[in-house]
Amino acid sequence: MTTLGPDHRSPALPLEDRVADLLGRMTIEEKLAQLGSVWSFDLLDGDGRLAAEAARTALRHGIGEVTRVAGATSLDAAGVEAATVAIDDALRTGTRLGIPAIVHEECVSGYMARDAVVFPAPIGQAASWDPDLIEEIADVTRAEMLAAGARHGLAPVLDVARDPRWGRMEETFGEDPYLVAALGVAFIRGLQGDDLRTGVLATAKHYVGHGAPLGGRNAAPQTITARELRDVHLRPFAAAVEAGVATVMHAYPELDGVPMLANTELLVDVLRDELGFDGLLVSDYNAIDELVDSHQHARDVAEATLTAIESGLDLELPTTFGYGAPLAELLARGAVDHASIDRAVARMLRVKLRLGLLDGDQGEAPPRPSAARSGELARLVAVRSCVLLTNEAGALPLAPDADLALIGPNAVSGRNLLGDYAHAAHIELLRVMRGRQNAVNAVIPEELHLEPRTGHLRSIADELLARHPGTVRVAEGCGLTGDDRTGFAEAVEIARRADAAVVVLGERSGLTPDCTCGEARDRTDLGLPGVQQELLDAIVATGTPVVLVTVGGRPLALERAAATVAAWLHVWPPGEEGAAGVVDVLLGERESEGRLPVTVPRHVGQIPVHHAPTPTGARSRWWDSYVDRDHEPLFAFGHGLGYTTFEVDAMRISADRVEPGGHVVASVAVRNTGSRAGTTVVQLYAAHVGPRSVTRPVRELVGFRRVDLPAGGVATVDFVVDTRSFAFTTRDDGFAIEPGPVRLAAGLASDHLPATAVVDIVGEVTPVPLAVPFTGSTVHLHDPGAHP
Repeated sequence: MTTLGPDHRSPALPLEDRVADLLGRMTIEEKLAQLGSVWSFDLLDGDGRLAAEAARTALRHGIGEVTRVAGATSLDAAGVEAATVAIDDALRTGTRLGIPAIVHEECVSGYMARDAVVFPAPIGQAASWDPDLIEEIADVTRAEMLAAGARHGLAPVLDVARDPRWGRMEETFGEDPYLVAALGVAFIRGLQGDDLRTGVLATAKHYVGHGAPLGGRNAAPQTITARELRDVHLRPFAAAVEAGVATVMHAYPELDGVPMLANTELLVDVLRDELGFDGLLVSDYNAIDELVDSHQHARDVAEATLTAIESGLDLELPTTFGYGAPLAELLARGAVDHASIDRAVARMLRVKLRLGLLDGDQGEAPPRPSAARSGELARLVAVRSCVLLTNEAGALPLAPDADLALIGPNAVSGRNLLGDYAHAAHIELLRVMRGRQNAVNAVIPEELHLEPRTGHLRSIADELLARHPGTVRVAEGCGLTGDDRTGFAEAVEIARRADAAVVVLGERSGLTPDCTCGEARDRTDLGLPGVQQELLDAIVATGTPVVLVTVGGRPLALERAAATVAAWLHVWPPGEEGAAGVVDVLLGERESEGRLPVTVPRHVGQIPVHHAPTPTGARSRWWDSYVDRDHEPLFAFGHGLGYTTFEVDAMRISADRVEPGGHVVASVAVRNTGSRAGTTVVQLYAAHVGPRSVTRPVRELVGFRRVDLPAGGVATVDFVVDTRSFAFTTRDDGFAIEPGPVRLAAGLASDHLPATAVVDIVGEVTPVPLAVPFTGSTVHLHDPGAHP
């Protein structure tokens, strides 16, 4: 085997010199191999050991990435590490240039591996409104992935999700571009770290507009105007690029008739040229062949491959399809120039060098987090993801001496507390697809051992039975779906005998047909599946106070339930420590800290409904409401109750006139008016007052800050707002700041903003780069009884 020269191996040389040196040594076959990928199970035998002959064939020229050694197998941590090392050795010693591959894994809910901790789904993480917590989740994920040899994570999801019928809403950080950007950038920081030699590549996905599909159907055409695309959906990606995200994954759908992979305006003109992204553009799974089969945009694989190259796609995932023989043929007949290939290969080599894969010393990696630390963090995130929607007459927390009835299909299932990007959910999918050509674009070997690990998961029933000092009687009541009502009688009987009934209903997240939420699990209705609503009605009819707990990755439009239950706690898929976290909240051992990252509609007919419509989109002309429903949502974006109460006082601003390029400080006081310590989220919104060149939303989130206060405690929050926060896509001047008054409003939810002030933006229309200027904030605590 020919080895690389010592100059190339020297980390002391400039990065670009090393890239150029290596690129100059490569054959066409070796270059194309770096743009492709291979499923891990195509390299392994049924026991997870390297299949030597298969590996020699697949890896003979090298490979860009290996797909999901952990996420597509049931190997334990030791098995994943051994398989990764074996694949790495095969590439280093068995190929001419010895270039290692990058192993990529899913990680939206933590490292998606059999033995790794499962955090709450991203929508639950977003309910924390806590960027520091998101960064810590990503930091733990990074350490777990590094220990297993995985260096590329397919997260964060930066889709702004505004249709809860779409099953993938649970993978997002919600409906607001500012919140999505703030949490997404925090995740990128945590996953990539300060130095990629000890980091994991983050992936901003799905570029762009994936969160607003037609009819809520997964990967359906996007119904987004050009202005909304820029002002809402592009902004989190602009923030990610500014934060140095290493990779971007394009979306599946079409926009205005053009599939995203074919959209050179957005992938080249906007992403590369305008936003300045210089990292690796990777395909969503099977995207090249979908240009032919799903979109019917390309005549054949060759045309689809040419489209992908022209759009700047660098890496095909999850396995090589167009970037194999079809791309080689295009090169041979001159349809693709070598410079295009070299640019893509150079990006791949640059990333591998930045990761230190070709260097002996990659720096000191963070230690694998202990199970205790990971579990404690997962439990904390679960607590902060719980959103208390209603709590009439203090039904929660549960009285310690109460006799309880615990009822419902999600009370007795630990599996149903996992999100769709948990390892178990994906193994369930692979088992369904095993042995046939399928959506993962591979024939999964029948001998491949696939066993979802769920036996260790505790249910809410397990936790409440172990921890509640009073009597707890449990009945499932009904299934998650279906029409079997045979369990109703037992559930009603134990409810009648109880002081309170805790009814745990909702959905099951995953990717298989028995799941109701998750990727490819879209719905036309936002009610409870099956006969769960009938079960709830029967329990309410007993007269026993009902605490409703709903588990699910989307908001549920339960208008009748909201009016009849004593309390309603919504729990986004809370992960493997979810049962403990939920019971912490039910028993009052922890404050309910979550705030809604999405709007909860009254009815599916309201969709799309969110907190930032334009003035004419806020209600129905001219009687305001629908004939059959109130036009207001059931619960507003940012809403959430705790076990204490807070008030926000009047706002003070540092100046009432400011020029573009300046900033204004908005100060608001917040007071804990209850009898116990608690946490709230002070939210700051902006609205343009009076005419502008285009209509503007009635409010836009421009800042937020979590505040912890003891009973009676008072604090002042100073928000430092950059005037770029008021920029938008104008009629004639591009993305710009237009002069005129802007109302700032602060409060505890988008429909509760008592503190307001108006600042006048003076001067000329000022174009600015598309970005998300994050609002800094400082909390000043005051002495008890002080009046700030």
